[in-house]
Amino acid sequence: MASEDLQAQVTALEAQVRDLTGRLQIAEQDAAAARVLAGGADRDVTAICSEIRDFRQATLTEFTAIHEDLTDLRNLMNTHFAEMHNGFAETQGKLAAAASGQSRILTLLTTLIERGDGQQPRL
Repeated sequence: MASEDLQAQVTALEAQVRDLTGRLQIAEQDAAAARVLAGGADRDVTAICSEIRDFRQATLTEFTAIHEDLTDLRNLMNTHFAEMHNGFAETQGKLAAAASGQSRILTLLTTLIERGDGQQPRL
C-alpha cells in the first residue's frame, strides 16, 4: 500500500511539474513579448518627442516671423503717421498765413472805408 501511495504521489508531482513547466514557458513567452512591446514603445516615445521638438521649432520660427512682420508694420505706420502729422502742420501754417493775409486785407479795407475820401474803389 505504501508503494501505491508513493506511486500516486509521484504521478501527482509529475503532473504538477508538467503544469509548472508549461506555465513557465508561457511566462517566458509573455516576458519576451513584453520586452518587444517596451522596445517599440520606447521607439514611439522617441519619435513623438522628436515630432514635438520639430513642431515647437516650426512654431517658434513662425512666431518670430510674425513678430518681425508686425514690427515692420508698426514702423511703417509710425513713419506714415509722422508724414501725415508734418503735412497737417504745413497745412496749418499755410492756413494761418492765409488768415493773416485776409486779416491784413480786412484792415486795409476798413481803413479805406473809414477814411471816406469818397472815391470809388478801383477793381
